[in-house]
Amino acid sequence: MNFFLETIQVLLLSMWYSVESFIHLFVPIKRKNIAGEVVLITGAGSGIGRLMAQEFAALGTVLVLWDINQEGMKETARLAKQSGASRVHYYLCDCSDKNEVYRVADQTYKAFLPAMIANNYGHLVSIASSAGLIGVNGLADYCASKFAAVGFAESVGLELLATGKDGIKTTIVCPYFINTGMFDGCQTKWPRLLPILDPDFVAKKIIDAVLTDQVYLLLPRSMYLIAALKNVLQWKLKSLLGSYLGLSLEVDCHTNSSLHYKLQ
Repeated sequence: MNFFLETIQVLLLSMWYSVESFIHLFVPIKRKNIAGEVVLITGAGSGIGRLMAQEFAALGTVLVLWDINQEGMKETARLAKQSGASRVHYYLCDCSDKNEVYRVADQTYKAFLPAMIANNYGHLVSIASSAGLIGVNGLADYCASKFAAVGFAESVGLELLATGKDGIKTTIVCPYFINTGMFDGCQTKWPRLLPILDPDFVAKKIIDAVLTDQVYLLLPRSMYLIAALKNVLQWKLKSLLGSYLGLSLEVDCHTNSSLHYKLQ
């Protein structure tokens, strides 16, 4: 295709995608039916993983649960069955053990993605964090892992589109801090703008994003504006805005190696 024709194609598609987005502001996207589908949830023994299991169970799915916490998974399985899951399977996985990670990896992307590609069907969900979009003072290692998760999910999604596998959907979830055990004691400077998120609210939003094939889910909605500003503001202005929003973090290390986070 020559330069002129390709440029015209891009302009026309850009106009159509913009119109489509505008229409969806008023006309909700139809939610897909996933009854009977197999849903694999890692970290399912507690927190967001457990809540997502219950939400997916209510939609009549077959659940596969992974976690290091055997008792936690048993409880999640019990709750999922009560919520309507047609079948529930759970398996131990210790992500701190490299060999265990490799063993489990052979049963996830390496096993499922080829089958998805062959059938051009499926949905991959990556639970990252707003810290995977914006660096946070005092959380370099945490941000690095979340930036990696976002980059990996974006790359896989783009590769699937480039190879014509548009039947495989991807959803990248980037929430602000969630009120779970990991962030106990966390406070926010401007709770109306950047609230500490309720786990049930986050789980329901993730399910809704999956059912409507939403590629990016940032929570709260103010994160869309903050992430956009991060990419256009000059460095000193970004630093100033970060301080204003309370994205400066103090990390106190105690002898028991636990970390306590407090947003300024």
